[in-house]
Amino acid sequence: MLPAIFNHLWQSTAFAGIAWLLVLVLRKNRARVRHGIWLAASLKFLIPISLLITLGSEIQWRPVPITTPSSVSIAIDEVSQPFTTSTLPREAAQTRNPLPAILSAIWLCGFLGIAFAWYIRWRRIRKTVNTGSPIQLELPIRAVSSPTMIEPGVFGIFRPILLLPEGIADRLTPTQLKAVIAHELCHVRHRDNLIAAIHMSIETVFWFHPLVWWIGKRMIEEREYACDDEVVEALREPRAYAEGILNICKLYTESPLVCVSGITGADLRKRIEAIMTNRAARNLTLSRKLTLAAAALTAVTLPISVGLLTVHRTQAQSLQSAQKFEVASIKPNISGAEGSRFTPAPGRIDGENVPVDLLIRAAFSIQSFQIVGAPDWINSARFDILAKAEGTPTDDQMLLMLQSLLGDRFQLKFHRETRELPIYSLTVAKSGFKLHESTCTIRDPMVPETSPAPGQPNYCEGMRAATKGTLSVMDGQGIGIATLPRWLSQMLGRPVVDKTGLNGRYDLHLEFSHEQLRGEPAAETIGPSIFTAFEDQLGLKLSTDRGSAEVLVIDHIEKPTEN
Repeated sequence: MLPAIFNHLWQSTAFAGIAWLLVLVLRKNRARVRHGIWLAASLKFLIPISLLITLGSEIQWRPVPITTPSSVSIAIDEVSQPFTTSTLPREAAQTRNPLPAILSAIWLCGFLGIAFAWYIRWRRIRKTVNTGSPIQLELPIRAVSSPTMIEPGVFGIFRPILLLPEGIADRLTPTQLKAVIAHELCHVRHRDNLIAAIHMSIETVFWFHPLVWWIGKRMIEEREYACDDEVVEALREPRAYAEGILNICKLYTESPLVCVSGITGADLRKRIEAIMTNRAARNLTLSRKLTLAAAALTAVTLPISVGLLTVHRTQAQSLQSAQKFEVASIKPNISGAEGSRFTPAPGRIDGENVPVDLLIRAAFSIQSFQIVGAPDWINSARFDILAKAEGTPTDDQMLLMLQSLLGDRFQLKFHRETRELPIYSLTVAKSGFKLHESTCTIRDPMVPETSPAPGQPNYCEGMRAATKGTLSVMDGQGIGIATLPRWLSQMLGRPVVDKTGLNGRYDLHLEFSHEQLRGEPAAETIGPSIFTAFEDQLGLKLSTDRGSAEVLVIDHIEKPTEN
């Protein structure tokens, strides 16, 4: 969760940096354009790039054979996700990390505090408006007069009300008052209150990010400049308008809410200077319009393109491999038998009453808990499978062929994700490690499998399983500790991460209750659970934890036709 939040924050920060560069380029153009750029930077905090990537991944496109992802797509993925977690179960603390809970509590306190402060200010303004006296002015919105000393402003988003302090007509000349009211109507036309309210909500959610508050100040500044430009251009009375602003600054206090658009705000000295010099803002040239359009188009289409590339790689991964079996037969098995037989051999796969879940696990070297989004029938429907390859392919080539078979006959399409899951951590117990290193023989993988030479120890990585009443008995010779997580993951139904730091090969003997694989035994007479057996007999401890694991998300799969 935290990496996703950090990714979103840094992406939004980078987006704001690009917006700042655009504003610099357009500093002599109309302020309303710059206000729109800052608004886009603000809204980016509400739109994670991952949302656009997901949108792109939903766009259907025809599979194209491809063997490896392009370097461009890999670079885009790495830049868009700098805070990543391992694709295998990551090491975590023995107890659950309290940092996310602490950060969430701090964020919630800030969120509630700022929201309450906004609410108090809003109620004060609302009370001022509700107690005001209606004024009959020929305006497109309702106007009220208030005895408070708040500056003229527009209150409300969908039904705006012009709020004027009592006696303002006696303190300003008719020309000055006309210019002030024109300024407020400009805010109404451009819905500046709505825009300010949206940014206030962003400030409330992302209160901890100083850039959000800085963007808010830039938006207020540009909206006031924009209305100044329109008033001066319409009335042609820059001196009267500037004097009206100065008089309001001397006589009244600024509105406490940024979503109540007033007459003051921004750098007053710069505003008066711009008004008095009557500097005409330039309209956007064709080249600058194209630059803005290209920037907006890139901001939207680039993440969507990443999603499309992800789908493209997914479809390529999903099984457009050049490695295929020479002959393959798949037939439904309707015998109703419980057990299944699956016998991979060099250049050949022979299976009877095999569920598709088993085929997927074998093809991608994963466990059942790593298969996500699959229909129930991948466990219930059974098939007889016979596939033969040409020549003597390697184990890796056999896996590619099985993946191709799933794609060709079961129409399997998938993508990979990293998700946070419950895991077990495998560590050395406090009582100490109890195994001794093995003297087994390491088999040369390039030499055909045979028995060890006379007088040599048995090959390493040999494991035998048996049952003794309610107990499972496991005997292993030359077992690497790194092998245990794969075996345990399959038995316990969740990822197991090795945190022992042990690299040797060991002989082991383990007895545990196969009726208590998923928890502590209900009665001591049944036998120790696998957790207790590991600690007492091997000196290794399995503890619950949370971590990240790569999962295979099934996008599409269907039952094959018989052949």
